[in-house]
Amino acid sequence: MMGPKQEAQAALFYEFSLEGHVPQDHLLRSIDRFVDLNDIRHYLAEFYSHTGRPSIDPELLIRMLLVGYCFGIRSERRLCEEVHLNLAYRWFCRLDLSDPVPNHSTFSKNRHGRFRESALLRHLFEKTVARCIADGLVSGQHLAADASLIEADANKQNSTPKEDWDRNAIDPNDAPRAVKEYLDVLDDAAFGAASEVEPKFTSHSDPASQWTAARKGPAFFSYSTNYLIDTDHSVIVDVEGTRSIRQAEVGSVRTMLDRIKKQHGIEPERLIADSAYGSGPMLGWLVDRDINPHIPVLDKSGRTDGTWSRADFEWDAENNQYICPEGEPLKQFRRNYSDPNRGPSGKGVAKYQALKHTCQACPSKMKCCPKADTRKITREEHEDARQVARDIAKTKQYAVSMRLRKKVEMLFAHLKRILGLGRLRLRGPNGANDEFLLAATAQNLRKLAKIFPAPQQISKA
Repeated sequence: MMGPKQEAQAALFYEFSLEGHVPQDHLLRSIDRFVDLNDIRHYLAEFYSHTGRPSIDPELLIRMLLVGYCFGIRSERRLCEEVHLNLAYRWFCRLDLSDPVPNHSTFSKNRHGRFRESALLRHLFEKTVARCIADGLVSGQHLAADASLIEADANKQNSTPKEDWDRNAIDPNDAPRAVKEYLDVLDDAAFGAASEVEPKFTSHSDPASQWTAARKGPAFFSYSTNYLIDTDHSVIVDVEGTRSIRQAEVGSVRTMLDRIKKQHGIEPERLIADSAYGSGPMLGWLVDRDINPHIPVLDKSGRTDGTWSRADFEWDAENNQYICPEGEPLKQFRRNYSDPNRGPSGKGVAKYQALKHTCQACPSKMKCCPKADTRKITREEHEDARQVARDIAKTKQYAVSMRLRKKVEMLFAHLKRILGLGRLRLRGPNGANDEFLLAATAQNLRKLAKIFPAPQQISKA
């Protein structure tokens, strides 16, 4: 028999509890246990006025932003609607049924003001990393680094070719916020000072973004998010936003390694990365700090014509010479100089050469230098560090490290597919860093929630 038609009837009194309507296994219940915002009001105290109308609680704004980034809600306008309707979101944000949800414009006012002035989002991220360390998820011994392109909120139709771009024609007093930030970072190693090469196109709306075709497809404007992770549990120990070029991405790893040492006392035993980070200066920087570079060496000394390359020659550090496969030495200097300025400087490129009569009589000349009278080899300043990386590449630990490196790529896939950060919504270097910090914080919180889920309450029968 068909039951009666369901009709909503208004009740005079309701007995309702948000706590009872949020499932025990809901993700936000687990995340809530690791969100510590007790010090946020004290942290922001000096950025608020002592007079005027009371402000919206900053903890509420941060909790709403965490909801947005944890569940891939990219629009703050939509985020306000979702928090208004979703009981679990209200519970996490400490809002009762009758409490109003802040207007979406409140986020912009706080972001461009006190949040950036106080570096609050960096503070929030560092507290999350500290919690991961305290819970034993970070050993700090094996770290991996990589970068991923995130499309900027800019397009080619609103851009200028490099031959027509003149930054000196910009009036800072009349420029939009993103353009002012571009002018501020012209001397920053992560942006303007990373390379003297001008991009092919410069966006009018976000000139700090980089025009790139690195994905081997249609070019676009982008920023790079750089992750430094601990490979034990894929916890992001630091994040940095940069221009999307190799020099800026490599430089960000140095910045992040210095920062985690200062902030958390982490001094890794090894750094795992791909060949983009295998340049001589980067390897030398790591070796000088006793960090083993589990990184493929970026070496262009190999030959494609079948003749011997530099790798076929043995380096004799004690005598400062190379030994060819036939056992003959290649030396830089064949006599001692009384003037030390004429000797090897230890900087730049050194050239090593065999004796002409030795090469002419060598039976392997056609394999070595068929078109030259004698064989010459160059040795870069950081060749010792390169050799350290080559020796590491022959070990079993290196093979393990190359598998662990994929954990960074998995985090980037999660960032774009689950959290929905395939395209930035905020403009300028500050906007990009804000989004990268919040997304990395959300990923770490989700990691904590997955490993340490909220305990389940057993219902009484």
